[in-house]
Parts: sequence; C-alpha cells; structure tokens
Amino acid sequence: MAKKTYVIDTSVFLSDFNCIHKFENNDIVIPLKVLEEIDNHKKRQDAVGSNARHLIRILDGLREKGSLKKGIRLGKGMGIITVMSHEAITATLPPDLSKGVPDHLIIETALTVQESSPKSRKVILVSRDINMRVIADAVGMRAEDYLVSQVIETTDKLYSGMVTLLVDDELIDQFYTGEDIYITKELVSSQKAKLYPNIFIMLVSSLNEKKSALCRFNTYFNPLEKIIDYKNLLQWGVYPRNKEQTFAFDLLMDPDIHLVTLIGQAGSGKTLCAIAAGMEQSVTFGSMFGKKKPSSGVSISTHTAIDKYKSDIPLDDAAYRKLIVSRPVQPMGRDIGFLPGTMEEKMLPWLKPIQDNMQFIMGNDKTLLQDMMESGVIELEALTYIRGRSISNAFVIIDEAQNLTAHEVKTIITRAGEGTKIVLTGDIEQIDNIYTNETSNGLTYIIEKFKESPITGHVSFKKGERSRLATEAAKLL
Repeated sequence: MAKKTYVIDTSVFLSDFNCIHKFENNDIVIPLKVLEEIDNHKKRQDAVGSNARHLIRILDGLREKGSLKKGIRLGKGMGIITVMSHEAITATLPPDLSKGVPDHLIIETALTVQESSPKSRKVILVSRDINMRVIADAVGMRAEDYLVSQVIETTDKLYSGMVTLLVDDELIDQFYTGEDIYITKELVSSQKAKLYPNIFIMLVSSLNEKKSALCRFNTYFNPLEKIIDYKNLLQWGVYPRNKEQTFAFDLLMDPDIHLVTLIGQAGSGKTLCAIAAGMEQSVTFGSMFGKKKPSSGVSISTHTAIDKYKSDIPLDDAAYRKLIVSRPVQPMGRDIGFLPGTMEEKMLPWLKPIQDNMQFIMGNDKTLLQDMMESGVIELEALTYIRGRSISNAFVIIDEAQNLTAHEVKTIITRAGEGTKIVLTGDIEQIDNIYTNETSNGLTYIIEKFKESPITGHVSFKKGERSRLATEAAKLL
C-alpha cells in the first residue's frame, strides 16, 4: 500500500489526543496554526482541555528525539511527524478565502504539502469540521473525517435491541403455558436475523400475524425469558405504556444488568422510565425516612400521606443506596462557574428536564424532592468532577448521552464500583456537540461495543408518549 501524508486539523486532536499513533506507517504534518489553537484550549476544565494538555505533553516528549520542524519518526513501523510553520507555505488560496481565518491557513498548509509531494503520494487533510472538509474539496484538496470512534456507517444499522421472528403457532401457545422455549440458530439464520444477549424478541405466529409473544433472549442454551409485568409492583405509580417501555423496565429493574442504554425521540419516555426505575430501587420509604414501606399500595406524593403510613419497623430493602442523575453541560464538564450557591443549585438549570420528570413522579411535590436531595438519597452530579471517583452501590443516570464522545462515556462507565448500575439515555438525532455526530457519538459507540455483553441491555424507543402534540411534532418538524 502506497504511503500517504496526513495533515491533521485541530478538531481531530481535541477529540482524540492519541490520534497521531493511529495513522500506521504514514507521515503526519501538523500546521503550526493548529498548535496555537490547541494552546488556546489547554486551560479548559473538560475533555477538550484534557485532550489539548495530553497532546502538548506527547509533542514535548517527542522533542527529545529530534526536531519537530525537520520531522521525528513516531516509532518502529510508524511514520514521521512534522510541524510546518506558516513561513514554509508556498501555495496560494483563492481570493475568496481570507488568510486571517485559522481554517484557511490550515488548508493552505495542506495545499503546500500536496504541491511539494510526489504525485504518487496522496496528501489528505483530516478534520472533524464538516465545512472545513467542504472548503478543502472546493480548492482541490482531498479531505477526510476522523472516524476512529465511528462504529456504524448509518443510523439505520444501529443495534435496536429487538428483533421479530416468525415461529410456529404452537410454539407461542407453549410459551404462554409456561413451557421452556428455545430458539435455534437455524431459525434465526433462516430469517437473516442475529441475536445478542438480552435482546428482546417478538414471536409472531406464521399463521396469524396478530398472535404474538414478547420475551427476552439470553443464549441459545437457555430458554426464552418472560418479561416481568411491573404494573402492580411499582411504588411510585409510573408504569410502561408500550412494549418498548416494558422492555426498558425489564432491563432497568434487573439486578444482573449493570449497563442499560435507551435511545428515542423526544417524548418517548426514556428519561422518565430511567428515573422511575431508579427511584423504585433507591428511593424507598426506608431509605428516605427509615420506616417501613406501606403495604396498601397507595400513591404517595405528600408528606401527610407519608406520615400517615409510617411504621416503627426499619426498612433497608433498597437495591441501591442513592440515585445519581446528571447530563452533559455542553460540552461535557464545562466549569459550572464561580457563582453563589451549592453545586446542586448551579446544576439545576442544566438538570431541569430531570427535575421535571422527578416532580411528575412525585405529584409535583417540590418540597419532597428537595428533602430527598438534602438527605443524599438523590444526588445531582456535575460530570466535571467525575474523574477519579469510584461510585459504588448507586443507580446512575446520564441523560443526553449523545452529546458525549466515546472517550467521555468510557470515563463515566469506568467510574462504576461494586453494586452500581449505569443508565445512558439520549436521542442521537439531536446532537449539540461539534466533535461528534450520529454515527460516532459516545452513546452510539457504547450501544455497538456492548451489544454482545451479557451484563448490558439496550432498547430503542419508537413511540412518543409525552402528548399527542409532542409526538406529531417529532414526526413532522
């Protein structure tokens, strides 16, 4: 394979500081303007700033091997990395492009490298900036995206967490009578399907398409599992309204599932289901008040009702000691500021959607939510400070996870200690982070990477449940 030269843009380094070691035996050119832009980001207290600082340390270490201006080999079987200053630029940009714009200077550097290289060698500008790639192409410069975290080609190929299989009519009858039902590899391959641990299956009768059964697959050696109906088992009164929400509760309430990913359009109930399940398993009457949970199954939403049903018998049956909720402050970990108030007070504007869901579950009782936060049962966490933590025995919900990079999601998941469950929710069609897209964001990355793991599960929500108006808006707008 012919050797190539890659000119790397700032956006690539800010999303992956270690990218210089991922271009194999190809040469790398870094425009000096890129280093200036990296320096402007190094003081940021987030993943972008962390990547900037890591890159600077890597380049500083390379200086001990030689001159970055002349070029330094990255290692055995690796290419040569060079920093090109503006004074070495000989290419000329079209008059439409201003030389004072950093992106244009970087493109100008790439054009110079292209003009000075043999025709047999490809020179490629690598950038996460879509418009920069478009401009580069318009001036005759080959440009590519940096796709190290891209795990699928299109969103249509994203793992959905569910599959439909046509089966004999008798098999569905046997499933409902409680017999052990096994799925064969031959049946699955004949229908061009693929099964993963904890995938949900809709069994549909080959004789009557209206006759079906919902179940969960584990392995080919285990019988299909029935999905638990939680309608009469949930103390906070939030119940699933459709099959996807039923699937979600089945995973969220399963102690053997340690990582759950939920995606869906606005109003599909992914965040509400996650919070409700988290409260069911962490916010009990015992964990909040040190008292026995009422056995009457009444809906509790006020202090008066809680006082009425208190008992002298202590209760310690919560599966998790606390519920931790957070969402990215775009971008992840942006400093929440030197403002008056506690961290929770500063984070509330960002966590307002989560607070709305909690108040809906509690019957809009704001004082009850405040009491739970003050008691430590519910914790609002800033992702800025999650590095270095070890979170044990907690139910952790990260909302809007599509705005995280693959590295950021890895940082969060690796904080999980013993007894901790992590739930990532988001809508991959609504991404605000300029360093990710629908196919390379952290949520998509985790869904694809973990789909073969027996301790994880995924559900794609299809139907809106917030309101008829919200559902129509999601479809039409």
